[in-house]
Amino acid sequence: MKKSVFLTAPALTFFLTASACAQDDELPAPELSEQWEPKPAVVSSPDNGVPSDAIVLFDGSNLDAWELDNGEAKPWKVEDGTLQVIPQKPASGIHTKQAFGDVQLHLEFRSPSEVEGEGQGRGNSGIFFMGKYELQILDSYQNDTYVNGQLGSVYKQYPPLVNPARKPGEWQSYDIIFIAPRFNEDGSLRSPARMTALLNGVLVQYDSELKGHTTWRGAPEYESHPAKLPIALQDHQDFVSYRNIWIRELDGDGIANRAIHPDLK
Repeated sequence: MKKSVFLTAPALTFFLTASACAQDDELPAPELSEQWEPKPAVVSSPDNGVPSDAIVLFDGSNLDAWELDNGEAKPWKVEDGTLQVIPQKPASGIHTKQAFGDVQLHLEFRSPSEVEGEGQGRGNSGIFFMGKYELQILDSYQNDTYVNGQLGSVYKQYPPLVNPARKPGEWQSYDIIFIAPRFNEDGSLRSPARMTALLNGVLVQYDSELKGHTTWRGAPEYESHPAKLPIALQDHQDFVSYRNIWIRELDGDGIANRAIHPDLK
């Protein structure tokens, strides 16, 4: 004796629809558009927020990943888990010993709680990708200055979309995606650098196409350089502190190329 099979209304509808599609339409089978390889690498994100594939550049203990721009200057100060610019002469920024291209960078920074100066003279520092392309650090809480030089700006190129700056003395965070420029064999520009940045979790730069290396005076322009260069932090003679700096390389296996530069090989 055959057993009776009963289908609920939703199941019956799905069965009939699927059967009709399979028999009547001319669309290709869904399996033809399924991708199974290569499988994305498994990356864990523990409670400290540092992805398992990240390179820790500063964990509060030492400056082993960094070196001074000017070897004759005194080292930056490491104290209570923070890294601090110490205004002194001769001034010197610091840069990573390792060179990078396309990256995801996280860092936290703090301007002095005691406000001194105004405009560009308050909590001024900066992050230089490849030592050439600056994302500005400045105390921009109730501090008026030119908008393409305030916190969150690609310095002298793009103002931030909004100003989510916190009060002086409070820790702030940057999460940045930087895509390095590409150059042709003759040194001409193939594709410009691009930057997306979140400041305190708020989008301030969205896939901004950089016009060239950062300049204080004059128009930015590109000059051919290696595919990877160090990242630098600026000494602008202000007491700015840093902590929790980590970075992920994105140019392995063409990750950034697929996402931002699909025309590149």
